[in-house]
Amino acid sequence: MNIIEYIVLFVILVIFAVAIVRSSKKDFNLEVNKLIQYLGGKDNVIKYEVNKSRFIVTLKDVNKADKEAIQKLGAQGILEVGNELKIILGKDAHKLVKLINNLK
Repeated sequence: MNIIEYIVLFVILVIFAVAIVRSSKKDFNLEVNKLIQYLGGKDNVIKYEVNKSRFIVTLKDVNKADKEAIQKLGAQGILEVGNELKIILGKDAHKLVKLINNLK
């Protein structure tokens, strides 16, 4: 192979890498809307906060929350304490709270 073929091969690999990275990024706006829906709607949410990797939300009626759907969104775990859900989201928790704040 000569240098031009290596350059062409490199460019093709870079294009594939960029396409893979773009396709694997989450659409957080869509996820926030789904999360709010799965929490029973924004009228069901009393307050929310982030504590490290956990998204903690207080609900008017915790029975309206679809925990299975929240789990499918990527939650690593959900703990229910009274009318509060502690949803383990990992590093994405802070991003989701910022987007929720923008919805207000």
